[in-house]
Amino acid sequence: MNAPRRALLGAALAAPLAAPGLARAQAAWPSRPIRIIVPFAPGGAVDITGRLLAERMQPLLNATVVVENRGGAGGNLGGDMVAKAEPDGHTILLGTASMLAANKFLYRRSMPFDPIRDLAPVTRVVTGTVLLVVNARRPWQNFNELVAAARANPGRISMGSSGTGTVSHLTLSSINRAAGMDITHVPYRGGGPAIVDLVAGNIDMMFDVIPALMPHVREGRFRALAVGSAERVTYVPELRDVPGMAELLPQAGIDMQSWYAVNVPARTPAPVIARLHQVLTQIARSDEFKGRMEPLGFTPVTDESPEAYGRYLTEQERVWQGLVEASGATLD
Repeated sequence: MNAPRRALLGAALAAPLAAPGLARAQAAWPSRPIRIIVPFAPGGAVDITGRLLAERMQPLLNATVVVENRGGAGGNLGGDMVAKAEPDGHTILLGTASMLAANKFLYRRSMPFDPIRDLAPVTRVVTGTVLLVVNARRPWQNFNELVAAARANPGRISMGSSGTGTVSHLTLSSINRAAGMDITHVPYRGGGPAIVDLVAGNIDMMFDVIPALMPHVREGRFRALAVGSAERVTYVPELRDVPGMAELLPQAGIDMQSWYAVNVPARTPAPVIARLHQVLTQIARSDEFKGRMEPLGFTPVTDESPEAYGRYLTEQERVWQGLVEASGATLD
């Protein structure tokens, strides 16, 4: 028997022996605690979502799941940490729409990783939108009154946001253009300080994710005028009468979606991604998780494959690139 045939026969005989070892390696996941990296400070909506996921993942995986907050640079520090982690499924990222789809256009020179190239998609876990609120002591009772006041007083009405280039900021930029008004953007280092100033009356209004604002709406400090999505938010009872952008600015095509998604390092084994996806989907489909997320203004994503999410993320990059370039925002 010549050498090539011996090598081929050896490989054929070795394959059945190698397969059980490979299967055992895949079945061993997780073999140590799993870290969910939340690339923002504790206490925000992303952090709350991460902790709800961790709590529910533990019994399904029979493993310890912990949340680590690694904030900074609009989420880039935490994202880069996951991108450079061992691709074995024990370090996962809970990222946001702006961080995963917009940051590469905001941090053109300093973005340390590429979300498409350096991360593997698993699934989105929740979707939502942003809410437009004004200080309840301001006179505007609806969106059209706000627009009329802003047109009559260019630059004198102020809107706070959680930062330049965030969903909140880019939504304001879009409605400023669409409604022909000039509301002044006041960026903060996170939504919390902006909310404090809105309560105090130091700014007039803000866009932010629903869970951050609803306690103040319910307690009468803020008045909700609009949601950033095209359609109304029907799953939050107090917002069912608040119009969406398709009603208010029908020609503008504004549909601002806020979503959180799970990614892992590129080259993570496909069986590990499949198992993680299975667990996250099981959690998202549970009535208990839905009951926890909907009052916060989020809808669980219950049927999105890794491939479908990967395609969606690629599409969202194009959408967010247009929004960032139209706003003129940059963080470099």
